[in-house]
Amino acid sequence: MSRPGAGPGTGPFLLGIRHHGPGSARAVRAALEQCRPAAVLVEGPPEADAIVHLADEEGMRPPVALLAHAADDPGRAAFWPLAEFSPEWVAIRWALARGVPVRFIDLPAAHTLALSEDDGERPTPDPADGASRTDPLAVLAAAAGYDDPELWWEDAVEHRRGADGGDALAPFAALADAMSELRTAFGEGDGSDGARDLVREAHMRLRIRDARRRFGDGIAVVCGAWHVPALAVKRTVTADRQALKGLPKVKAELSWVPWTHRRLSRRSGYGAGIDSPGWYGHLFHAPDRPLERWLTKVARLLRDEDFPVSSAHVIEAVRLAGTLAALRGRPLAGLTETTDAVRAVMCDGSDVPLALVRDRLVVGNVLGEVPDSAPATPLQRDLAGLQRSLRLKPEADARDRELDLRKDTDAARSRLLHRLRLLGVDWGEPVRPRGGTGTFRETWRLSWEPELAVRVAEASAWGTTVRAAATARAESLAAGAATLADVTALAEHCLLAGLPGALPTVMRALADRAALDTDVAHLAKALPALVRSVRYGDVRRTGVAALSEVAEGLAERVFVGLPAACAGLDADAAATMRGLVDEVHQAVALLAPEPAPGEDEAAGTGLRHRWAAVLGVLAERDGLAGGIRGRAVRLLLDDGLLPGGHAARLMGLALSAGTEPAEAAAWIEGFLGSGGPGGMLLVHDERLLALVDDWLTGVPAGAFAGVLPLLRRTFSSFDQGTRRAVGQQIRRGGPGTGGTPPRGSGAGARLDEERAAAVLPTMRLLLGMTQQSACHRSRHDTTSA
Repeated sequence: MSRPGAGPGTGPFLLGIRHHGPGSARAVRAALEQCRPAAVLVEGPPEADAIVHLADEEGMRPPVALLAHAADDPGRAAFWPLAEFSPEWVAIRWALARGVPVRFIDLPAAHTLALSEDDGERPTPDPADGASRTDPLAVLAAAAGYDDPELWWEDAVEHRRGADGGDALAPFAALADAMSELRTAFGEGDGSDGARDLVREAHMRLRIRDARRRFGDGIAVVCGAWHVPALAVKRTVTADRQALKGLPKVKAELSWVPWTHRRLSRRSGYGAGIDSPGWYGHLFHAPDRPLERWLTKVARLLRDEDFPVSSAHVIEAVRLAGTLAALRGRPLAGLTETTDAVRAVMCDGSDVPLALVRDRLVVGNVLGEVPDSAPATPLQRDLAGLQRSLRLKPEADARDRELDLRKDTDAARSRLLHRLRLLGVDWGEPVRPRGGTGTFRETWRLSWEPELAVRVAEASAWGTTVRAAATARAESLAAGAATLADVTALAEHCLLAGLPGALPTVMRALADRAALDTDVAHLAKALPALVRSVRYGDVRRTGVAALSEVAEGLAERVFVGLPAACAGLDADAAATMRGLVDEVHQAVALLAPEPAPGEDEAAGTGLRHRWAAVLGVLAERDGLAGGIRGRAVRLLLDDGLLPGGHAARLMGLALSAGTEPAEAAAWIEGFLGSGGPGGMLLVHDERLLALVDDWLTGVPAGAFAGVLPLLRRTFSSFDQGTRRAVGQQIRRGGPGTGGTPPRGSGAGARLDEERAAAVLPTMRLLLGMTQQSACHRSRHDTTSA
């Protein structure tokens, strides 16, 4: 085979490139213009020959990727990403624009996927990056005196513009010679990656022979520079076919999918070979003055973010970057010099705005597009249609979207996102809404990642539409659920996703699990999700009568078994059970809420009363963990079902001298902790404050260190204002705290009639009382007294 650099009319022309290199892309375009090949061969899976023509359609916008997956295992997949500055993409577009045939010549995806399966590994997302175990760029950079191969590549290739006297093939000849020396020095086929390369190169040679028979010698081959010496060497057809004999094979399906600049970055874990796709894209598109154009972009970005950057900053940054390049012996300022200049001139030495530049410009969040005519599964097409109709465009940037479930469009968006989550396609993630926790609103954080295309392909096994696939998936999960809580969570998910077709199966599984499960902890864990399903079902206008009956039956079983389940627990188990008591309490409040004015008073009363009775048992039963007893007292007090005096009596018993300090501290934690205005109870009820204060000051010195962590955890949960108020109460010396309150302060102070009278006119206005009626009421009160 011919070596690169042959004159026009000969071939094949072997154009060795670096994947995703803008300098290589420009050089490939110039070489193709010079040699005018009869066909272009590109490193990539041959199965993509049938869809390569889509690269020339109007709706195709890079970055994109060829996605190959096994037909019987869509999760086994591999990507071949291409950016607008990728040499392979430039070669493909050049050929399609001129009607020149394009063929892919790498090892078929059918073998690539199967070989990865035999190795016990998932396929690499970028198998087109054919680097061997030895990094050729690092070796060449070291030979040129560079510590960083990226810097060497920029200086030797990316910044090379017309330095070869008009011969566009000269750079490829020089690079091929360098790679030949490296392969000779380091050997071929060393290690698993090298052995795989030998197989790939044998297939490439066979494909090149086929192309020469069909199109003649005037063909161009665009491939990784490392492979060029192997493709130029003469090998027999028999030897190459022998190298491919016996390779495992699977049925592979290929399609185009959108890609992102972030996924082209090595930092993303996809190892596509570049750290700065945004910078490389700029170099590819900047016909002249790339440094000035880049720093202008940086200045515009910083100004948009309210940083004070002017034209003078741009001029000074250009000068500094050029000076740094000269001092470092570089032909032109590269990314390192521009970054140093931006930090010093535009960011005042701070890395905070510089991080914004790196994220938005150096890497970037560009998301490619694929035309509707590209091959896709029915599920993918249904999802694309839903995205268009609901105006939910996939974007690479994470974006929060608030949905009002009372609006039909937002409700449909919510159902779609919940269905996708059920299918494992986590396009959206629910987040806590900023405006509260109302059931009519949801907030989602949306971010489309390229690998979600694989998840969609996997989900295609469940159905041809998102709704049908999610329904089938839910039914399968119900059949295989391990615990009752899993089934109740699934029931909640089905209601959120609007999947009434799956509910009968889920309900049967729920009834079977609930009937067989006797563990109160399991029942208590399952109840909250089931109750939320009842509540949210009403919000979404979904029939939940059957779920409501199951929830009430489950609650009754929890009531019966909870006191016994709380006995004999160690500290960790008691803390877990205390959390379950909180969850059951909230579930009962949702399942049987207090009636609004005018509603049936009896609705839900029985359930609430039975739960209050259970809490009463937990509050007063000896032998239960202090945290559980204290929490039960607090819940009863919050609901107005326990007089303050009774709560003080129970606290006094729990904090008596005969109680172990650790157990008493646990009681306090249960009573005051776990959210809510626990600290305000101490501020407004000085009896409780006095009890806590007297107990705390009476804890023996030897036991204080043991209870201190519990007390710190409890009181640190109070907000700063509450802690200050409690401290002021103690400092004033309220009743029972060992001091006498000063006149006019605290709840026990004598009434100051003069100060009280000052507010009476305002109170009369607020109450709508006239002066005459107020006087009459005053005389009536005096007579009665």
